[in-house]
Amino acid sequence: MLKKTNPLIGYLRLLMAFALFGSVYWQVSDRLAHNLFRPTEYFSYFTITSCLIAGVVLVIAGLGVLRNQPETKALTLSRLTMAVSMAIVGVIYNALLANAAPDARDIGYAWPQLPNQIIHTYMPIVIFLEWLLTNTGVALKLKSAFWVLIYPLTWLAFSITRGYVQGWWAYWFIDPQYGISTMITWIIAISVFFIVLSLGLLPAQRAIAKLRK
Repeated sequence: MLKKTNPLIGYLRLLMAFALFGSVYWQVSDRLAHNLFRPTEYFSYFTITSCLIAGVVLVIAGLGVLRNQPETKALTLSRLTMAVSMAIVGVIYNALLANAAPDARDIGYAWPQLPNQIIHTYMPIVIFLEWLLTNTGVALKLKSAFWVLIYPLTWLAFSITRGYVQGWWAYWFIDPQYGISTMITWIIAISVFFIVLSLGLLPAQRAIAKLRK
């Protein structure tokens, strides 16, 4: 008989998804109100794509818990990918981007603070902790950590191609005008960060689950 999971986990995941989708909607609405919304740019940021994908994953995972459905390997891997991605969103934003000069087209405009904090600080922490503290998924092997790179490398390939074609770069550290060597260094460093974090989260989740038994 399938062990019944705690429905509170399901509701928590749905609430987390609502926070992500709601924050994106808030930002888009505010940009539209100020006639500053550039959709092809906004939805190209790693932060925004991560928020939207994480929201979808959380809805699927949350409904699965409420329906008492076993979590598939693909869903567990998706949860790990988004936990790592959102954690890196939080670290990179607060370390490198929070105080960056605004786009010249946005001079005089201030982003709404609450959704900005939810997306870049609060939800990365919550999603990271949710992965560590819930044990409803498949026990992934350590080599599964490398699958986490598929999403960020796909985004990176798209962003670099677009940058060379259109001349617009989502983030300064992937912009070759600062030097190809600098660009490659940042790409390698962040990729290694993804792998190390993934390799750490897998055994950490199992260890915490054992401590709670």
